[in-house]
Amino acid sequence: MATKPLYLVKLGGEVVEERLAEIAAEVAALIATGARVVVSHGGGPQVTALSARLGLATKMIAGRRLTDAATLEVVQLSIAGKVNVALQNGLAAAGLRAVGITGAIRATKRPAKVLAGAGPAPIDLGHVGDPTGFDVELIRHLLDGGYLPVVACLGHSDDGALLNINADLVANQLARALDVDALVLVTSVPGVMRDLHDPTSRYGTLTVAEGRALIDSGVAKGGMVAKLDESLAAIAGGVRAIYILQRDIAAALAAPGTVGTVLLP
Repeated sequence: MATKPLYLVKLGGEVVEERLAEIAAEVAALIATGARVVVSHGGGPQVTALSARLGLATKMIAGRRLTDAATLEVVQLSIAGKVNVALQNGLAAAGLRAVGITGAIRATKRPAKVLAGAGPAPIDLGHVGDPTGFDVELIRHLLDGGYLPVVACLGHSDDGALLNINADLVANQLARALDVDALVLVTSVPGVMRDLHDPTSRYGTLTVAEGRALIDSGVAKGGMVAKLDESLAAIAGGVRAIYILQRDIAAALAAPGTVGTVLLP
C-alpha cells in the first residue's frame, strides 16, 4: 500500500484573521484526498494589534519582530491563545479533529546576527529563538490517531525560557524534521511577485539561486525577505518543495507553478 503523502501547511496570522473558514475547508479537502496534514501558524497581526491596544510600540527589523519582555507576554496571549484556539475551532467546524500544541518545539535563544535586508551590523532581536528540535513522536502519534496537529510558533529552551520563533522558520525546520512531501506557506499574497500590484508578475517557480538574487537585488521587500530567506535555507537543507500561495492548496500541489510560487532546489 502506498504511503499517504504528508504536507505541512503554515498559516500566517492574517490568514487566520481574515480567511479561516475558507482555508479550513481547503485543508479538509486536502485531507479528504488521503493526505496527512500538519498545520503550523504564526500570529504577527494579532500580536501587533494587541500591542497597540496595550500601548506597546512594535519594532520590526527586516520583517522580523523585536521581542522584549512585554512583547513576549503579548506573543503568548496572541499566538498560543487567540490564534491557536481560533484555528482549532475553525478546523473543527470543517469536520477535522484539530489539536493545538504549544510545547512541541525545543529552542535556544538567537544570538545577535546579521539579518538579510538589515545591513551589515549584527542585531539582537531579544526573546527570540531558533529551533533545536521538535517532538516528532508526539506529532506522528496524533497523525496516526486521526488527529490534525496545530503547532504554535513558541519554543522553550533547556532552562525553561519561553522564546518567540519566526513562524516561517518553525515551518521550514519542522518540514525537515517530519520529512514532508511539501511545505505550503499560505499568505496574504498570491506568491512571490516582482510587483505586488501586478498579478501577472508572479514567479511560478524559483530555484534557490533565483530566490537569493531577488533578496540581494531588493526585489523582495518587507516580510517577504524573511520568508524567502528562511525558505531558501530550508530547500538547501533538504526540504523537497515549498509553496508560497494565497489559496487553492490542492490545485497548487497537483500542478506546481500554476498557483502561487513553488521553491525548488
